[in-house]
Amino acid sequence: METNLAYEEPWREELIGGRWVAMAPPSTNHNRVKGNIYALFWRYLIGKSCEVLPDGEGAYLAEGEYYVPDVMVVCDPEKIRPDGVHGAPDLVVEVLSPGSAAYDRGHKREVYEAGGVREYWLVSPGDKTLEQYVLREGQFRLNELCAIVPDWMRERMTPRELDNLKTEVTCTLYGDLTLSLEDVFSRVT
Repeated sequence: METNLAYEEPWREELIGGRWVAMAPPSTNHNRVKGNIYALFWRYLIGKSCEVLPDGEGAYLAEGEYYVPDVMVVCDPEKIRPDGVHGAPDLVVEVLSPGSAAYDRGHKREVYEAGGVREYWLVSPGDKTLEQYVLREGQFRLNELCAIVPDWMRERMTPRELDNLKTEVTCTLYGDLTLSLEDVFSRVT
């Protein structure tokens, strides 16, 4: 069967160590999560100096290193240029996919950490978890681990475990921005 290439979604690329690396197109749930996060930040940042940038906007963090985060927030408008962000965004969100999770947890995390990204989120649509890392003394430290757990799992949890279950995350860039995981994972199947 012939394929009409005009209708195929193009593969995106990132420049890693001077080599262009293709990235597979994201799934529907991946797109829903990054769209939800973008919308939540966009609403909050109206009238503020920081700007949320969607997927497709690239970040140049070092020589030979160009990345396309799922969502990023930049508070220094001088970093935003017509060809992308030059320098560390203040916050980077990566939505995990089975094929990219190890890379997002490994190499990308190291590059974002070394580049000075202040806050890094790893969001898993499959597990409905959000890991919030904050840069402290030059290293990312886990600040919050939030999750939506199914009812059958909640029924098996102790009262203490239920009390410790986090279902909201507060962005450290703004003390008054708290996101509910119900909103982050809205419409995720």
